[in-house]
Amino acid sequence: QVQLVESGGGLMQSGDSLRLSCVASGPTFSRYALGWFRQAPGKEREFVATISPSGGRSEYADSVKGRFTISRDNAKKMVYLQMNNLNPEDTSVYYCATYRIPGGWGTSRPNEYNYWGQGTQVTVSS
Repeated sequence: QVQLVESGGGLMQSGDSLRLSCVASGPTFSRYALGWFRQAPGKEREFVATISPSGGRSEYADSVKGRFTISRDNAKKMVYLQMNNLNPEDTSVYYCATYRIPGGWGTSRPNEYNYWGQGTQVTVSS
């Protein structure tokens, strides 16, 4: 069983930067790809970024490419999302999740992730 807890959300202004953190429990953290997703009210959960088990490969949604950076620290069982140049369209609840296949690279599909955190709210005002 894996538990994930996100933190770092807040109320921001356009152009601000923010770093989200997610801490995991469980002994096999380093075997799994991790992902960040977000969900705004009335919308479907949306892929943001994913990172491979070793941290050597990452992929991003087009909407955040060049602004957001995903990283991980396997020793600390942490995954991060550095968000720069925020805009109001980034307003969402952000979730971290573990990819369901050990050793596999993550994808953009939420249904392929099996453990989720409770989410952290990010609100960006113009």
